[in-house]
Amino acid sequence: MRIGELAKRSGLSASRIRFYEASGLITSARKANGYRDYAAQALWTLQIITSAQGAGFSLDEIRQLLPASPEGWQHEQLLAGLKRKVAEIEVLQKQLEQNRAQLLVAIDSIENRPEDRACTDNARMLMERLLEQQAT
Repeated sequence: MRIGELAKRSGLSASRIRFYEASGLITSARKANGYRDYAAQALWTLQIITSAQGAGFSLDEIRQLLPASPEGWQHEQLLAGLKRKVAEIEVLQKQLEQNRAQLLVAIDSIENRPEDRACTDNARMLMERLLEQQAT
């Protein structure tokens, strides 16, 4: 199929498809007239790429996991890649929760600042408190 049809069926722009091709994630054959011709497998591959990116995989990670053909999945390699991504997400979640907690402390300190304390002094105290928390 030509790139216009593949773009329509995949919901991706033609430039995005060309980018994935230039990145080595999909392939096409060139017809005599110079047009790209994509196999039906290209649509399947684009759907996997889109889903994997939505799950947080980089293009390099996707490239390592994608089989050369739909029948070429390597069970252990795929499973290890998915587990590795889950572990990375868990680390990110922990970091985000710590960031959230720090922001909530900052909000609380600002909202409940004693009226007799200047905002600058309150900010200084807050920063010292946050730095102490980071050190522990």
